[in-house]
Amino acid sequence: MDAEITLLASTAGTTLMTLLATDAWQSARDGLLEIWHRVRPDRVPVISAELASTREELLRAEETGDAETQSEMRVEWQGRIRRLLGAHPELAEDLRALLGEDPPDEPAPSVVTQRATASGHARVYQAGGDMHVGRS
Repeated sequence: MDAEITLLASTAGTTLMTLLATDAWQSARDGLLEIWHRVRPDRVPVISAELASTREELLRAEETGDAETQSEMRVEWQGRIRRLLGAHPELAEDLRALLGEDPPDEPAPSVVTQRATASGHARVYQAGGDMHVGRS
């Protein structure tokens, strides 16, 4: 799957969970349902009910400090949105608009994995992009 779609879905899932716990949840719900309606109108009633249920569960989890449930719900919605965008990448711009994001000017970065071991007085400098190291 395209890294840009995965990143957008991750951002959307996190943002959605944040908005569901605020007064802006109705607007976020309506915007997401409109996006879903464009390609899967048959799923809109189910998604609407699931968003309402998620909001109730999220609010309970916040009240009790249940970070694990909050995280699970975020991951669940990230997956749903990722699958929707995977099947309908043309919705990415609409989702970005809903989130208030500008489209990327360049492709999303690839995954960077770094490992380093230092001992004694050694220093390790690592960067997934530009790095400027200077000593004063």
